[in-house]
Amino acid sequence: MALRMWASSTANALKISCRPKNGSSAFPSFYLSRYFSTVLDGLKYAESHEWVKHEGSVATVGITDHAQDHLGEVVFVDLPEAGTSVTKGSGFGAVESVKATSDINSPISGEIVEVNSKLSETPGLINSSPYEDGWMIKVKPSDPSELGSLMGPKEYTTFCEHEDAH
Repeated sequence: MALRMWASSTANALKISCRPKNGSSAFPSFYLSRYFSTVLDGLKYAESHEWVKHEGSVATVGITDHAQDHLGEVVFVDLPEAGTSVTKGSGFGAVESVKATSDINSPISGEIVEVNSKLSETPGLINSSPYEDGWMIKVKPSDPSELGSLMGPKEYTTFCEHEDAH
């Protein structure tokens, strides 16, 4: 219900309709996918808008749909090499978009075991597929307990709504 009310007020500010023409009170899924960032279950999220998917001994890291949406069209990605160590909260690379260049912070500490080399030729994968093809690095966590300090999907959604309201 809160999402529907927030979405309706946002749509009013943008002067778009939230109601289907048939008069139904249901919020059209088109608007949810078109105007609101995707937040996936099963991932952890940092306040700096990176996501982590921890599977076995490896954690995959990328930037969220919310982050890529605010950046705009990504035109360049600077990533470190495999074998490099990362520290939770410290920068490990940068994303350049048509709007700005932004540092990417590591949500966990560990050693990079793989880098998404596709991003050097097709940085727009971050825009079109931030949680799948647009992942950035895979890390062997040195302290898996750090994942506990990250937000779940509901907390991250609330965090983004609050951040965007200010």
